[in-house]
Amino acid sequence: MIDLYFAATPNGLKAKLFLEEAQLPYRIVSVSLSKGEQLKPEFLAISPNNKIPAIIDHAPAGGSEPVKLFESGAILLYLAEKIGRFIPQDVHGRAEVLQWLFWQMAGLGPMAGQIGHFNVYAPEKVPYAIDRYTRETSRLYGVLDRRLADRPFIAGEFSIADIACYPWIVPHEAHGQNLAEFPHLKRWFENMAVRPATLRTYEGVENVYAPKQAISEEERKILFNQGAKVRA
Repeated sequence: MIDLYFAATPNGLKAKLFLEEAQLPYRIVSVSLSKGEQLKPEFLAISPNNKIPAIIDHAPAGGSEPVKLFESGAILLYLAEKIGRFIPQDVHGRAEVLQWLFWQMAGLGPMAGQIGHFNVYAPEKVPYAIDRYTRETSRLYGVLDRRLADRPFIAGEFSIADIACYPWIVPHEAHGQNLAEFPHLKRWFENMAVRPATLRTYEGVENVYAPKQAISEEERKILFNQGAKVRA
């Protein structure tokens, strides 16, 4: 059994999507980010970066003590290696998947997250930031569009690269992006959206980047104004 410490952010959904694709037994441990549950000592013992997702694998390979893991990319790689699926075993195929997994972690996620923040959560419009992150996210969408021009999945075969990227394309409207401008990406996205595991993953899930009522000042401090000292 795997405990998934989860909130319905793109990174949280990456881990849930893997578990649904792999059909591994898991249980959700909900973490309310706006209430500061990610700052509790018991969560920090699993995820010292006070971010979701995190997992506890109670049945790791070899029958060792439970494995505690944070960082969505590390979780995807660990789980893929655990079950021997969604990452090729040959050196070239593995390298293809890993470079696109790291591309998502270092580029697509951070840049899309920034434009999502400035478009939806920022208390006031910051034109320079909006233009900067919209353009960079568009560039990254273009990179993915060109990559998908001659293949059905990012690394050829379905892999953790697709699982990592898909949840970051779901909120494309909040990113200020029109998928019609990226036809290969749009085709891949539509094919990913109808996979049974994707449908299960997103059933009943709230879009965290949807326009909503203004968050309270306390919630804003918890979500966006953490410094070096973590409040317990």
